[in-house]
Amino acid sequence: MSDHSDERATMIAAGDLQEFVPRGREHCRRHPSALTLQLRRLQPASELCSSDGAAGLVGSLREVTIHERQRESWQLRKGISDVGEEVDYDEELYVASNMVIWSKGSKNQASTVYKAFTVDSPVLQALWCDFTIPQEKSEKADGSDEIVEKCICILQNSCINVHSIEGKDYIAALPFQVANVWPTKYGLLFERSSSSHEVPPSPPREPLPTMFSMLHPLDEITPLVCKSGAGVFGSARVQYVADYTLRIVFLNAEPSIVMTYDTVQSLHTVWALRRVKPEEQNTVLKFSEQMGTPQHVATSSSLTTHLRSLSKGDSPVGSPFQNYSSIHSQSRSVSSPSTQSRSPSISNMAALSRSHSPALGVHSFSGVQRFNFSSNAQSPKRHNITHSPNSTSSDSFLIPETEPIVPELCIDHLWTETVTNMREKNSQASKVFITTDLCGQKFLCFLVESQLQLRCVKFQESNDKSQLIFGSVTNIQAKDAAPVQGIDTLLVLEGSGNLVLYSGVVRVGKVFIPGLPAPSLTMSNQMPRPSTPLDSVSTPSKPLNKHLGPLEEGVLLSPVPELRDSSKLHDSTYVEDCTFQQLGTFVHALRDPVHNRVTLELSNNTMVRITIPEIATSELVKRCLQGIKAILPKEVAVQMLVKWYNAYNAPGGPSYHSEWNLFVTCLMNMMGYNTERLSWTRNLDFEGSLSPVIAPKKARPSETGSDEDWEYLLSSDYHRNFESHPVAKALRLDPLEVSAPKDDFLQTLSLDSSTLLFTHIPAIFFVLHLIYEELKLNSLMGEGIRSLVVLLVQLARDLKLEAYIDYYYRDYPALVKTSRQTCIIDEVQTGFMHHPSFFSAEPPSIFQWLSSCLKGEGVQPYPYLPGICERSKLVVLSVALYILGDESAVSDEASHYLYKITSGQRKQQIEQDDNRCSFRHSTSVSSLAEKLVIWMTNVGFTLRDLESLPFGVALPIRDAIYYCREQPASDWPEAVCLLIGRQDLSKQACEGNLQKSKSSVGPVLSSDIPSGTESEEDEDGMNDMNEEVMSLIWSEDLRVQEVRRLLQSARPVRVNVVQMPEASDHEYIEEKENRLLQLCQRTMALPVGRGMFTLFSYHPVPTEQLPIPKLNLTGRAPPRNTTVDLNSGNIDVPPNMACWASFHNGVAAGLKIAPASQIDSAWIVYNKPKIAELANEYAGFLMALGLNGHLTKLATLNIHDYLTKGHEMTSIGLLLGVSAAKLGTMDMAITRLLSIHIPALLPPTSTELDVPHNVQVAAVIGIGLVYQGTAHRHTAEVLLAEIGRPPGPEMEYCTDRESYSLASGLALGMVCLGEGDTINVDVTCPGATLALAMIYLKTNNRSIADWLQAPDTMYLLDFVKPEFLLLRTLARCLILWDDILPNSKWVNSNVPQIIRENSISLHATELPSSEDLSLETLAQAHVYIIAGACLSLGFRFAGSENLAAFKCLYKYATDFLKCLSAPTASITGHYNLETCLSVLLLSLAMVMAGSGNLKVLQLCRFMHKKTGGEMNYGFHLAHHMALGLLFLGGGRYSLSTSNSSIAALLCALYPHFPVHSTDNRYHLQALRHLYVLAAEPRLLTPVDVDSNTPCYALIEVTYKGTQWYAEATEELMAPTLLPELHLLKQIRVKGPRYWELLIDLSKGTNHLKSILSKGGVLYVKLRAGQLSYKEDPMGWRSLLAQTVTHQNSEARAFKPEAISAFTSDPALFSFADYFCKPTVNMGQKQEILDLFSSILYECVTQENPEMLPTYIAIDQAVRRLERREMSETFELWQIKLVLEFFSSRSHQERMSRNPNRGLFMNSEFLPVMKCTIDNTLDQWLQAGGDVSLHSYLSGQPTEESQLSMLACFLIYHSVPTPAQLAAGGLEGSTNFSELLLKFKQLNMPVRALLRLAPLLLRNPQSMVL
Repeated sequence: MSDHSDERATMIAAGDLQEFVPRGREHCRRHPSALTLQLRRLQPASELCSSDGAAGLVGSLREVTIHERQRESWQLRKGISDVGEEVDYDEELYVASNMVIWSKGSKNQASTVYKAFTVDSPVLQALWCDFTIPQEKSEKADGSDEIVEKCICILQNSCINVHSIEGKDYIAALPFQVANVWPTKYGLLFERSSSSHEVPPSPPREPLPTMFSMLHPLDEITPLVCKSGAGVFGSARVQYVADYTLRIVFLNAEPSIVMTYDTVQSLHTVWALRRVKPEEQNTVLKFSEQMGTPQHVATSSSLTTHLRSLSKGDSPVGSPFQNYSSIHSQSRSVSSPSTQSRSPSISNMAALSRSHSPALGVHSFSGVQRFNFSSNAQSPKRHNITHSPNSTSSDSFLIPETEPIVPELCIDHLWTETVTNMREKNSQASKVFITTDLCGQKFLCFLVESQLQLRCVKFQESNDKSQLIFGSVTNIQAKDAAPVQGIDTLLVLEGSGNLVLYSGVVRVGKVFIPGLPAPSLTMSNQMPRPSTPLDSVSTPSKPLNKHLGPLEEGVLLSPVPELRDSSKLHDSTYVEDCTFQQLGTFVHALRDPVHNRVTLELSNNTMVRITIPEIATSELVKRCLQGIKAILPKEVAVQMLVKWYNAYNAPGGPSYHSEWNLFVTCLMNMMGYNTERLSWTRNLDFEGSLSPVIAPKKARPSETGSDEDWEYLLSSDYHRNFESHPVAKALRLDPLEVSAPKDDFLQTLSLDSSTLLFTHIPAIFFVLHLIYEELKLNSLMGEGIRSLVVLLVQLARDLKLEAYIDYYYRDYPALVKTSRQTCIIDEVQTGFMHHPSFFSAEPPSIFQWLSSCLKGEGVQPYPYLPGICERSKLVVLSVALYILGDESAVSDEASHYLYKITSGQRKQQIEQDDNRCSFRHSTSVSSLAEKLVIWMTNVGFTLRDLESLPFGVALPIRDAIYYCREQPASDWPEAVCLLIGRQDLSKQACEGNLQKSKSSVGPVLSSDIPSGTESEEDEDGMNDMNEEVMSLIWSEDLRVQEVRRLLQSARPVRVNVVQMPEASDHEYIEEKENRLLQLCQRTMALPVGRGMFTLFSYHPVPTEQLPIPKLNLTGRAPPRNTTVDLNSGNIDVPPNMACWASFHNGVAAGLKIAPASQIDSAWIVYNKPKIAELANEYAGFLMALGLNGHLTKLATLNIHDYLTKGHEMTSIGLLLGVSAAKLGTMDMAITRLLSIHIPALLPPTSTELDVPHNVQVAAVIGIGLVYQGTAHRHTAEVLLAEIGRPPGPEMEYCTDRESYSLASGLALGMVCLGEGDTINVDVTCPGATLALAMIYLKTNNRSIADWLQAPDTMYLLDFVKPEFLLLRTLARCLILWDDILPNSKWVNSNVPQIIRENSISLHATELPSSEDLSLETLAQAHVYIIAGACLSLGFRFAGSENLAAFKCLYKYATDFLKCLSAPTASITGHYNLETCLSVLLLSLAMVMAGSGNLKVLQLCRFMHKKTGGEMNYGFHLAHHMALGLLFLGGGRYSLSTSNSSIAALLCALYPHFPVHSTDNRYHLQALRHLYVLAAEPRLLTPVDVDSNTPCYALIEVTYKGTQWYAEATEELMAPTLLPELHLLKQIRVKGPRYWELLIDLSKGTNHLKSILSKGGVLYVKLRAGQLSYKEDPMGWRSLLAQTVTHQNSEARAFKPEAISAFTSDPALFSFADYFCKPTVNMGQKQEILDLFSSILYECVTQENPEMLPTYIAIDQAVRRLERREMSETFELWQIKLVLEFFSSRSHQERMSRNPNRGLFMNSEFLPVMKCTIDNTLDQWLQAGGDVSLHSYLSGQPTEESQLSMLACFLIYHSVPTPAQLAAGGLEGSTNFSELLLKFKQLNMPVRALLRLAPLLLRNPQSMVL
């Protein structure tokens, strides 16, 4: 290198010097447990009691701190925030004795303790580790494939504690002594400590593994496998890592590598750590099996004993984990030496809950068997029992206990350092780290302290990313080293005590630490000691800097030469250095590097934390450095960066503002400029910087001023900027003439061609130009662009690039003056310059490129630098997509609109980009606008980015956004909706992503309004309903209050009995009590209906018990309101009367809990009542939790507890609940649970269990639920047999057999649901009938249906119980599903002819007489068949609100009602009629489920009032179930007609009702609640996104066509229940009041399902100026309506106050306030105010307020042009782009395709602006502008004052450069038509040509038009 002036030793100043004390240390002192522990340890008890204990205490504490010091350790890492974004602070993990303290501290040491852990025994090691949980194990199936648990692990002597951030903690027992733990990418890695006595015993055997892995605290600890390549170990082989000479010295997660040190060979080796492959597992397991030799028994036993002794010897005495197994199994090992029992481990329970099988818990390794050094288990599979020939029968049963341990991780050999002859024994690396150099090359560095060497190995990924390739080793002499990751460098402490910064292996420079002496200066004694507060030390002033000049004459840039011999270390100089350093403090070690901070340990035992400065802070300098780095060869780039780094970070370096000036000087010096002689760089202001790069010319000591100073001011940047400032013009300051500096023209300056970057000037220039274009796309970088353009002009002028100079002049006419200094570059030297292939003579211009696109001209690919010009890339691609309509532009990587630029060495290869711009397939995309918006979000473009784009460039994107806002798709991700400004959709998408259920139901649907009724009503269990939505659904009347009144069971009933005169008081009391007993039948039936009404309406608070309303069976008698009680003993009350009622009450309370609530096992147990009376309610509560899916969270242990109590109700509730929660899963654990309760499923020899009958019934139904729809063969056969099982020999099954048989039938039906297997059944009983119905459900199988036909002869009719006819008819209709029609003709068609002809009609008054026909039989058959048909109609149209079905059923219901009061009722029988009426009521309620229909409600209320006579408990149950179904879930739920739902409804609505409250003979009452499985949320509630309240909105529902009707559309006013989703094609929210929104169901219903399940909240947004339907039902009050009604509808009529009706945006309010309100003495401004008002009105009514800034910017720019104050043409370009966009073909086509689309920009505004610009420029031409235009075109200098207007003219009319004109040969043209022809290829508009023609043709007269 020729120029050594700047090669003098430079120093880098470190910043932020602070004394460092680990945060944990002081916290430990304050830690409560520390004190007591120390006292106990240090003082005898007597001393503690003595009076002067205080003094002793202080003494003891002093001692302790000394002790503690030796035992403490800590580690730091970069802070990780919970959300995962970058944070700039350190996290510290501090360990002292048995405490671990985790603290987080920011830069300025404001640190806080995050967690502190105290464990029982001293902590050996603490570390952070992330475990990944693969998805099978965790229960939540949402989210990604793996969940990462961030944990902290604490290693103690015999166990390891793991605490996760979520708050889980695990303890894993360690089966061996651990020497070291390492966190890996997959989990933990353990090294077993090799104790001294581990000598192989006499028989040769396999050594035990030394390294183990644990992938999760609940997994087993498994040995590590190693796969070594050929080489040291011979051929490649796979084996356990059992070599105890291997020690791990380093482990890294990304890339996942391990570095080991071999203590025998003294070599370091690097391995890749990965998951083991199956074939390697097999190899290892087989390999260890081959030891099955005859002496196998002997070996293994010796091994066992050896292991045992080992475990005893190692385990600390009295450790709680002392190997229990080894003691216990001594006795057994005699009989079967090859098996060894496992040590029970503490975390057994955890293991259970993890994998439900104790065999997979955490086990100890004491069993040799586990390593499979035996032949017992021949395959690595876990659960197979194999008998090997030599195993004895005694242990064959124990074999499964000792399956082999399957290894999980493998280390694969990558690299071993080369063997050198002079290797020392203990050259183990003391510190290893990975570092990256400034150009991104990676090095693995390891410090060998014994030789004072840092060895750096370069490595890189192979092209296919599959492996790492290691390169050569470079040695750097070092005493210590640490990586500085923040700036890609490393810090090295040399033997002499110097701190030196390296990048990779290139030396950057010494680090100077203010406040610490430089080691080689004798200043150390005067420097303050670091133990004093360091803030007082100021940065050294100039004199010190002079000292630092000639300190070190090392050559700055050279890779460090290898240390050939270590003898050099013992040179005298080195020893002298050491002695010299005794004088002062010096650095003796480095530790804890985080980002760019590192701690220095000083020789006086204090620590100091320093910050290594950044490479650059200003955004502009960063960009330029990045660009230059990308384009230069790597070696040159590193040198360039090193020079810059030294210049920038010299002690007392520049401040932020002068950073750019320093950069320019530094860069130009490296290019060979003499910046001292160049006038503009000489005047750059460095704010008195002392950088050694700049010669000390400026520090000229002179008290008096000189003329030069004034000139210096005049030629300064500041003056130039001020001259062009509008203020200067406003004040009419005359520009001062600058006398040209004298020396500038005397000699021409030439460049020094020997400098580093000289040959690369063109490449650097081009890159800087591209950065200039990139910065133009960010309106916030204006300042930077102006700085950059000055540098570019200088370079362009010196490279003689006329086109570029002209280009910069047009951009910044005021900055680019013509008289500037040029530097001569020799022609000869130009040859040396490296002109890259991508360099173009025409300057690439992003605006020009866009303009060409808009005009539809052909475009060249635009050059861009990957990673630096990202905005240019984005703009180019989005315009290509949206304007040119090329959809492939963004889909494939290699776009032909972009030209990638890479450094010269590489070929022009197409690199894969980081952010794949491909579409996610989940989102629906139709038009280009949608494609553009979705693509932009995918590449991370946000609204903030859009706001900083210049308005002309942003316009096409805004247009696309405006289009998408009108017609968005409902399933777009949140980010897209935010970009297009649809808050309603983005909120919807955001709620959709929330996993937290609490917030998803949100504040919207939780009612905080207390129910305004009397206080008693609070406990009726119905007060958590969402009043707000219900009042919207049923707004006209109080039906909801009525339902609450009918269903409440918590208050005494009114017993109204009139005392007859002849009755005695006692009789009167009895009568009252009898009446109460009747009423109680009704009260007990209410809870089932209440459960339906309040279904899923409540989110419990986890800290409180669930309130269960009490079931009140007392009464009050008027007039004196005396209490009537059943327990007075006056009348007989059935025993246990209320037990099922309270069960139902518990279910109802439990069903209030929404499935999305957060509930855990503890809460369920916490709700268990203390009083035994409430056990039935708790049983019901458990069943309810099963129905809403929460019971799966209950731990197996608790389920077992509940079942062993033997409480019948609890067992029923639990079995049904668990089964319902596991519906259709065939879960084995649950199956086992149920089988115990069903004798038929137990093996024939098993002991007879006494299971209560009802529990058996529940278990059978449970089996049906768990196996629902699986057609499981064995289960089906057992259940089939159970239907007709005869009573047993001791008649034990003869009571209540019906319900068991029915349950078996229902269960069989569920198992084979809709399968239609041909199973022939003797159709005799209800169970079988319903089983057939379910098996053939919806199959339309005629042959089966015909078996179920009602008998058509009197003889046969006599054989069938009339009730069964109901079931048969129902079953037949369900099979022939598609034949069901909603009219009475179809219903009657089910009645056989004989009945139809002879039966009395339902209305007959007198009886027909007949001898041979039993009228009673016929009449009963008739009503039951009709009821059956009606019930099937209810099933068919369940939840559909079908009008025809409703009318038909309603007619039959009223018929039955009349029939009841008709005289003929006695023939049919009241009981039968009541049953049929109940069935009809239920059918009606099914059809109208959730709708709250008034007519049905009236029927229910009528039935509610009937309490005497035939009305028993069962009928009340049916009527109130009907009422509950009608208001299912408070109107939020409806019924579904899927197969599974019909099965559930058949169980729940079985048409035989209990006679009294304890009757379970025909049907188990608990099954009535299975309706929950058929309920589905279908309420759609629009919520106004701004006010967050539910509102009305019009929605349009489109049905798919079916065989019964064509595709149809229906308008509904939401909130409303939707029809079943599979019937729908689409749903849209209709305008005009709300923004439209389309939910398309043809692509899948998941999106809508998730909305409905989260409370059905659909966010909608009012359009501007509209009012909601509640405030303005008819739409007459909206603002637009008002503007139309008043005649003066021009913009003046818009009052700024009225804006509040249009928008809720505060920014627009303030705009209206400040810019649109007239004030006194306005004068000129009135016109501007009117303009602003009309613009604002335009923006808010057209709903694009984001266009407001654009309108104003255009207006302001045009006014500036009129005042001739354009100093830069940037805004003119934008206006030009706007005009071109609106006249572009693509925009015109869009408008024609979609004529009714809202106006994006006012149609009158642009023409006016365009006209103004034209006029201004034309006036300028006429006022003498033509002269300067002519001189420009002919290449002569132009007058200064005209420069900026000329540039505006050139830009606006896109005039070609003089060079292009000359090339076009336009000189000889004589007329206009010739000109037109020649200008065709220059793409110049005709209107511009008209203005140029007079000048070009010289004679204006001959213009031919």
